[in-house]
Amino acid sequence: MPGLMPSANDDTLRGLVGRAVAGDASALEELVANLATPMYNLALRMLWHPHDAEDAVQEILIKVVTGLRSFRGHSSVTTWSYRIAVNHLLTSKRRRSERMQMSFEQHAEDLATGLDTLISSGLGVEDAVLETEVKVGCTHAMLLCLGREARMAFILGEVFDVPAADAAALCAISGATYRKRLSRAKAAIREYMEQQCGLVNPTNACRCSRRVGAAIQLGRVTPGQLLFVDSDASVLNEGVREMEQLHDAAAVFHSAPMYRAPQRLADGVSRLLASRRWTVLDPPASPETPHHREGGASRR
Repeated sequence: MPGLMPSANDDTLRGLVGRAVAGDASALEELVANLATPMYNLALRMLWHPHDAEDAVQEILIKVVTGLRSFRGHSSVTTWSYRIAVNHLLTSKRRRSERMQMSFEQHAEDLATGLDTLISSGLGVEDAVLETEVKVGCTHAMLLCLGREARMAFILGEVFDVPAADAAALCAISGATYRKRLSRAKAAIREYMEQQCGLVNPTNACRCSRRVGAAIQLGRVTPGQLLFVDSDASVLNEGVREMEQLHDAAAVFHSAPMYRAPQRLADGVSRLLASRRWTVLDPPASPETPHHREGGASRR
């Protein structure tokens, strides 16, 4: 699963699972660290807001950890854990951004409002950085115009290049159903971006640089607390420059930058485990099925 693969290979991950179940705390922490970043990138595309993505990944990782004894090795550790992640993201409570999500029509109206709003001086952030924040944030926000099932299909198939058969298995649906969902999602995104987005169609009025002032005025971009541009801005900018050269809706999403999971995410899982509210020794619900006792992660 390109783009969603942990840094360690499956043999290493299986070894970590075995040691973790045997009580090796360091192996458990290493396993969590391997899964955190790819799961964070998946959750961020689904939920838009980084804090929501962090919370969701903490919840997912707790489900993975408490279900380790149910892992029988019939699939890879990655596939097994991502089934848990996909199911959680498809079925858990709606997050803040989803509660405010727009239709494509509403999103288009929003983009057309406030173009070229003046940007205040003395913000302490370069214009190019603010434009990058708008560009990446808007790209992710477009995904929220899709329903959860279509969004997941698009993210797996178009953003992360997961083969259709594998993506269908992760979503627990037939291959035909997955392909239909993906096709409809791709068509909706492509039609929308061709009509509205200046990245895809240079004749469209909307430009990320023209949206900066409005985004700040509406509170969607806070110069002192950027959501998508941080210490990894150089990596982000490389991805954004490639996006600007593509003029193709699917390629824009495929080339969106990847992020490292914040260290506080893995640290939060470690604290929860140390509190002994969860343990890998919890009995599994059934073979190859994670133990779904709900605990949830506390918000920061």
